[in-house]
Amino acid sequence: MQIEIRGLERLSFRERQVVVLKESGKSNEEVAQVLAVTPATVATLYKRARSKGYQVVAVLPLDTLGLAVDPAEEGER
Repeated sequence: MQIEIRGLERLSFRERQVVVLKESGKSNEEVAQVLAVTPATVATLYKRARSKGYQVVAVLPLDTLGLAVDPAEEGER
């Protein structure tokens, strides 16, 4: 699965870093360790970024949802 984050242009560089790591499933503590800041700083940056209104879009291949069309069946339609 891939994620697309829309509205990143509204965020500061550090907010972007936090958002990408948080939306990838990392905890505040994990993000803090990667960015060499405190978990409280991560929480503040994440809250500020959320208030600026970015959107996360999941991009899923059709086959992960059982929706892929079999090429052999395509000719039958």
